[in-house]
Parts: sequence; structure tokens; C-alpha cells
Amino acid sequence: MSEGLRERKKRQTRQYISDVATHLFVERGFDAVTIAEVAEASDVSVNTVYNYFSTKEDLFLDRSRGIVERLSRFVRARDAGESAAEAVLRELRELTETVSPTVGLHSGYDRFMKVVDDSHSLRSRLWYIQQELLVHLEATLREETGADDSDTLPTLVAGQLAWAHGTLMAFVGRRMLAGRTPEDTSREALVLLDDIEEVLGGKVLKYAVRQG
Repeated sequence: MSEGLRERKKRQTRQYISDVATHLFVERGFDAVTIAEVAEASDVSVNTVYNYFSTKEDLFLDRSRGIVERLSRFVRARDAGESAAEAVLRELRELTETVSPTVGLHSGYDRFMKVVDDSHSLRSRLWYIQQELLVHLEATLREETGADDSDTLPTLVAGQLAWAHGTLMAFVGRRMLAGRTPEDTSREALVLLDDIEEVLGGKVLKYAVRQG
């Protein structure tokens, strides 16, 4: 269904507040900026900010829902004859090879990561997002394979794939913070993904193959 005018205005307002907040956080640091200052700079009330964002961390990590659901989307969209791990690795390679900003390959990501590194609450929130991704992926694998609650394999495979994703994102973040270009980081990250695939065992790589 097409987006209505009211929904579009709400989405635009939410994005505007987030963009203003991100600019302030990058400029001054996450802990130095208050919600009241974000509201004033956005020309809205404090209550309006909280209507769109339940926590201050959500203002900066406003795309966390997409990250939580990312690997599950890859698994659900896997091709016939392709396993869950093969789909995840293929998609991550494509994002990396095309220098996609969705995996941190863009100018300015170093400033984003500097804000995160300087804030304990943001680091904690990122850890929580990674745990949400893991839980979401495990549920997806159980749904896709019909595994019951006593089967530990979906838990183990989800853990391995979440580790692969987290390792890639951490690698990109470190390289960008070190002053590498997105293009150079992309080339290095592709080598890392090859190494990750070698580390993953056959049981993980061949789990949840989609039947043709």
C-alpha cells in the first residue's frame, strides 16, 4: 500500500529529528547533548522527541530495527539450493563489494564510530542490538526449518552467523576509524569474509538449504 500523507509527514519528522540529533552528537559528543537541546535545535517539544524515540540512544541508532532484522531477511530470501549461511555470506559480500553504506562503508563512518566509542551507553546499546539480531535470527531459522524448542542447532547456527556479521561490522569500524577509505576497507573486508567462511564448519554452511 502507498504511504499516506500523514504517515509520510511523521516519517519525515522522525528523520529530521534524528538527523539534527546526529549532527549535535558528532559535533559535541553523545553524553554532552541533552534531549532538550535536540528538541530546541529541531524546533519541536521534548515530548515530540519522545513520541518518536523512546530513548536518547535511539536518536543516534535510529536504524537499529533494520540491523536486527537484516540476517533474517537474507535467510528468508535465499535461493533454491542455498543454505542460510550461504545466503548470509553472499549478501554480506555483495554489500561489501558494492561499498554499501549499510555496512559502514561511507565517508563519515569514522565520526559515527568515534561517537560510539566515546559513550558507554551507546556501546551497551550496540551490544543489545547484536543480541536482538541473534534472537531474531534463531526464531527465523526455527520457523524456516520447523525445528522445535529442544533442537539446539538453530541456536548454534544463529550464533555463528551473528558472529560473522558482528565480526565484519567491527572490522569495518576499526578500519574506518584508522583512516582507511571505504574502497580500501571494502577490499580488506572481502578477504575477511573469505576467512570467515573457511572458519565456519560444514554443518553451519549446509544448514537450512532451501528445497527447489
